[in-house]
Formats: sequence, structure tokens, C-alpha cells
Amino acid sequence: MKSQPPSFAERLAAELTARGALLEGHFRLSSGRHSARFIQKFRMLEDPRLVEEVARAIAARARTFEPNVVVSAAVGGIVLGYEVARQLGTLAIFVEKERGVATLRRGFRLGPSERALVVEDVVTTGLSVREVIEVVRASGASVVAVAVAVRREPVDFGLPTIALLDLPVESYDASACPLCARNVPLAEPGSRRT
Repeated sequence: MKSQPPSFAERLAAELTARGALLEGHFRLSSGRHSARFIQKFRMLEDPRLVEEVARAIAARARTFEPNVVVSAAVGGIVLGYEVARQLGTLAIFVEKERGVATLRRGFRLGPSERALVVEDVVTTGLSVREVIEVVRASGASVVAVAVAVRREPVDFGLPTIALLDLPVESYDASACPLCARNVPLAEPGSRRT
């Protein structure tokens, strides 16, 4: 009997493992929550070949929503968002912080004719994605879907959501973290500081 080739999710999980992107320890996530596992997303984003493959998979699933712009969050989402936009043949812009508030800068503009696909690399609580969605909507544009490479927790954005890999990783509120209770040293490898 012929075995089935691995799914894209299985291949992506294998790539993350092979690259040492799945870390074990005690980590403060960008959401402020704590976890015994961390996904070092930049190990996925350092390889243009892998980024192209991930973006191609997202674009193939996102075409049905007919986006005409891809919007991502700075910093991690920029690389993947750009490549997804290239695959879709759309513009790529990003949201960044100005005085702690998510906003469009650098002359980026959105209006009522834009149909945005919001792209993120790794999602835990979805805070960055929600900030991007708010900025897009406040600009008068619509969000047609959200696409993520890796989803750590089942987050509902109230929109169609594409997730290439669901990789559940337990996380804890800092006040109830069992790793803190055991005095396991805490690392902060993420990009957002709380």
C-alpha cells in the first residue's frame, strides 16, 4: 500500500524542528503570557526558499477572498506579508507602532476600495493581528481574511482565517505560571516588550 505524502502542515512542522525553531524552557511571550515552549519564527523567515514556500501556500488559499492588498505587522510579519503579496500580485504594506499606538506610517494609505488580507507569521493571543485589523478598518478598508503560518492557540478574529500549521502550545498568565513557581529562569526572546 502506497503511503500518502506528508501534508504541508507536517512539512512545515518538520522544517521548524530541523531548524531549531521550537525552543524548550521558560519564556515570556510577546503577549506577556508565559510558556515552556517558544517558536523562534525568524528561523523560518531567515530562509527565502522556505518563506516563498510558506507564502505560496497562504496565497493559494487566500486567492478565493480576492484581496488587493496585504497588510502585516512590523517587524516579524513584514517579510512574510511581502512575499504573500508578491505571490498574489498585490501591494504589501505594514502597520507599526508610533508612540505605542499601531498605525500606518511611511506614507502608506488605505481606502474603501481596498480588500486587505492580514498576514502574520506566528499567532498566540492574536493581539498584533487585532491591532492590524483595527488600523485597516479605521482607514476605511475592509479585511477579507487573516492568514497565519503558525497558530499556537485557537484564536477567533471573526473573519475567515487561514492557518498553515496549528501547533498548540500551553501558555499561562504570569501570575499563575507553574514555571515561575518552580523558579525556572525566564527568557524574553520575542519582539514585543510588555
